[in-house]
Amino acid sequence: MLEPTGNEICRRNFLKASGFCLGYSLIGAPISLPGGMIRPLSEVAADNSKLEYHPAQFYKKLADLEIECELCPRKCAVGDKERGFCGVRENKGGEYYTLVYGNPCSTNIDPIEKKPFFHFFPGSSAFSIATAGCNLNCKFCQNWQISQFRPEQIRSMKYSPDEIASMALQYGCRSIAYTYSEPTVFYEYMLDCAIAAEQRGVKSVMVSAGFISPEPMKKLLPHLSAVKIDLKAFDQEYYSNICNGELKPVLDTLVLLKNSGIWFEIVYLMLPTLNDDPGKISKLCSWIIDELGPDIPIHFTRFHPEYLLKNLPSTPIASLEQACQIARKTGLNYPYVGNVYGHKWENTYCPGCQSEIITRSGFQVSSILIENGRCKKCGRQIPGIWS
Repeated sequence: MLEPTGNEICRRNFLKASGFCLGYSLIGAPISLPGGMIRPLSEVAADNSKLEYHPAQFYKKLADLEIECELCPRKCAVGDKERGFCGVRENKGGEYYTLVYGNPCSTNIDPIEKKPFFHFFPGSSAFSIATAGCNLNCKFCQNWQISQFRPEQIRSMKYSPDEIASMALQYGCRSIAYTYSEPTVFYEYMLDCAIAAEQRGVKSVMVSAGFISPEPMKKLLPHLSAVKIDLKAFDQEYYSNICNGELKPVLDTLVLLKNSGIWFEIVYLMLPTLNDDPGKISKLCSWIIDELGPDIPIHFTRFHPEYLLKNLPSTPIASLEQACQIARKTGLNYPYVGNVYGHKWENTYCPGCQSEIITRSGFQVSSILIENGRCKKCGRQIPGIWS
């Protein structure tokens, strides 16, 4: 099933039809969405008994059957028969359960460049999966049709971790990508899929906002080959107002990834007037140099009006180019322009001889001049996972 595009319904009609408020709840009349994926809670309330409960990890028991979730920095205190912020993890009699284990609502075969990973098996395919739910609430979310709804409302499929790993192998994918929604909320499913994939020689990559507690991340890392972190801004006010989240835990996750030695890349979606201030981008780049090093790729990606921010224009290309120039001046070796088809800074250049060593057009790779992890022209080591 292809990932939803979100183009079929505008924000105003959606809100009018459904009485939707920011979060994961939906009440009111049925609405039309891509593939008829989403059903209002009034229609599915009677289906709750059909939900499958799989034991959740990372929580502690409190008094009176209450639990505290320890999966992400929210640390939701959840009473009996209640759910956490993400809407997909439920307290049932003092035990915590995930409601999306083995129930992906989206599966697709994607170019790895779409995630985007530019220094991880360029030109390869990733078997992408997602479930309902998210532990953030970004007003610009491109996949809000699955991230901002409960599992009862999303028409999902049933695939075990072994089946996911086998399908990835069958379709010639070098990796499984946990993506589209926030994979932290389907942690147990992601972990078991990654273990099953390992046994078949298939890699796993996590496409995440990085809003996860350290211990779950540490347990997952041995089974991942790469991580992409969406760094929303270098500004707590932005995280509070636009994402309903926190900046510091994301920065802590990035430092954890650096210290672990796993390959990771950063995406910075630039929203006009909200997180495109050159001064803050300069501070971000300096932080990356100091805490993560000069060789971490950062993708400055173009925003297009979506979800609750249709009032903003698309990011000017000049703003993306300015961000890349700031990054280079600061000392970052691999800044990229994203979501601008055919832009020269989609390509990878050797920091040593300045040669174009990976040529891209959108998600297509036409040339790779890297051999044994080194630039073919000058021999400089190019960080990443190439073979």
